[in-house]
Amino acid sequence: MYWHKNPFWFKWIWPRYVWHRPTSARQLYITFDDGPIPEVTDWVLETLKAYEARGTFFCVGDNIRKHPAVFRKVLADGHSVGNHTFNHLSGWKTDFGPYIANVQLCQQAMSQPPKLFRPPYGRISRQQAYLLQQDYQIIMWDVLSGDFDKNLSPEKCLQQSIQATQPGSIIIFHDSLKARKNLEYTLPRYLDYFKEKGYSFENL
Repeated sequence: MYWHKNPFWFKWIWPRYVWHRPTSARQLYITFDDGPIPEVTDWVLETLKAYEARGTFFCVGDNIRKHPAVFRKVLADGHSVGNHTFNHLSGWKTDFGPYIANVQLCQQAMSQPPKLFRPPYGRISRQQAYLLQQDYQIIMWDVLSGDFDKNLSPEKCLQQSIQATQPGSIIIFHDSLKARKNLEYTLPRYLDYFKEKGYSFENL
């Protein structure tokens, strides 16, 4: 069970997390979780380039370790990157110390100054968040594409992503093998739809 559009009361309960960027301008913030993955991330980069779009990639540290050249290409193409833990850990299932250590391990793999962090599955304890917010903005989302859902058709993935989007939305896609089918159908059509309406796609 998941929402394509987060309920408004999420922002009331967790106001210190970033759920969207308040703006009246036609700007969107596309993000990608779980990479970098050869071929999938490479395809995403080429697609973004074709639409003159910038994105933010929340990277798993172990994937950076395995595929450093792909990670470097993300940076070289002018996109932002964020920390997604080293082993894609759920904060609800991981004790405080090991969780923080895993975040730090990912940051070492990135060799980037701390700035952006997204907890895998959106699950993080208050204690974990309190410490991490000293160094990071915790970035959530208000639109979840559902590209990872094998029971969701590519057409429905696109339709629901478009319907849930509004100016300033932060939307999640996944540059992962699991999401590849829906991603490859949805992303270019999503970009095309909103570009025709005068939207730009910006880094966080």
